[in-house]
Amino acid sequence: MLRRIDSAKYDLIILNFANPDMVGHTGIYDAAVKAVETVDACVGSVVDKILDAGGAVLLTADHGNAEKMVDEATGQPHTAHTTNPVPFTLIINDGVEHRLRNDGILADVAPTALQLLKIKQPEAMTGRSLMI
Repeated sequence: MLRRIDSAKYDLIILNFANPDMVGHTGIYDAAVKAVETVDACVGSVVDKILDAGGAVLLTADHGNAEKMVDEATGQPHTAHTTNPVPFTLIINDGVEHRLRNDGILADVAPTALQLLKIKQPEAMTGRSLMI
């Protein structure tokens, strides 16, 4: 991925770090911790590279999983997705203070990306940008 960012061929890169999700389904706590630590390091490298290239990063998830490894009711491993809220972070070094709504939903991610790319949002798209 870092080489692709360096190539400057892309206006948009969508990247999925699936490790915490996939390992979270195993219910093995230590493996999930390792997966999250690994992705944390990788995300840091990607964010640094994108910012160095003058880009912006929209960082989020579509669901939780690794943050709940044990079912409180049964004490057994919890291996399913959670419905916990996930953060949405905009990382950009453009000298502007960007504020984000805190009531967003997953459908708002694409309109936010379109706004950053200065592309008109299609009327059929029901979400709205998270940028205030």
